[in-house]
Amino acid sequence: MLVFRECQPKRVFLPRVHPSRPPGASASRGGRSPVSAEGEASGTRVPEDEGVELRRTVDGKGDGVLATRPFAAGATVMVGFLIGALTGNDSHATQVGPGRWARHGGLEPKVNHSCDPNCGVRLNDGQAFDFVARQPICAGQELTFDYAMRNFTIDHFPAVCLCGAARCRGSVTGWKNLPAARKDDYGELVAPYLRTMDDETWWALRKGAGG
Repeated sequence: MLVFRECQPKRVFLPRVHPSRPPGASASRGGRSPVSAEGEASGTRVPEDEGVELRRTVDGKGDGVLATRPFAAGATVMVGFLIGALTGNDSHATQVGPGRWARHGGLEPKVNHSCDPNCGVRLNDGQAFDFVARQPICAGQELTFDYAMRNFTIDHFPAVCLCGAARCRGSVTGWKNLPAARKDDYGELVAPYLRTMDDETWWALRKGAGG
């Protein structure tokens, strides 16, 4: 049974951003997910009862997705869906497999990166990623995830990470460069193909070394 820790976060009132008309992409705060033109065209409205909404962040550097109700550790916070496949990687893309990218719809592209995130990702039946709480999340808390949970490498974000987490790595790295201890810490809440790609890289290096 899921058990909530007591949630009594400091109340912070932020201006709400209308989800169906998100503002343009801003500078990365440690890797902000830009909103794709396709995402705007398809609409990013999320029903109130889903428990999340788009708001301006306290630091004023852009938008963030905030919980409007508590979520227990292990709970699905947002259900992901794809709005189109891509032929290659770009700054709006989500990796969905080795050498495969697509665009997510809804508010997922607005969830910000953190090197110590409160959410992980889980592949669903639609081949999109749901966001799952790694820890209890209180109402009013910003949702975050580590871009390394889905991307083997990070190619289209600023090198310097500004997430502000105590465990910040200093740069927005992909899974390939994530410390082994952090990979273990994330457990199953990462894209499954990342560990497959890890194995393939290890075997290629071993073969190259004549092992």
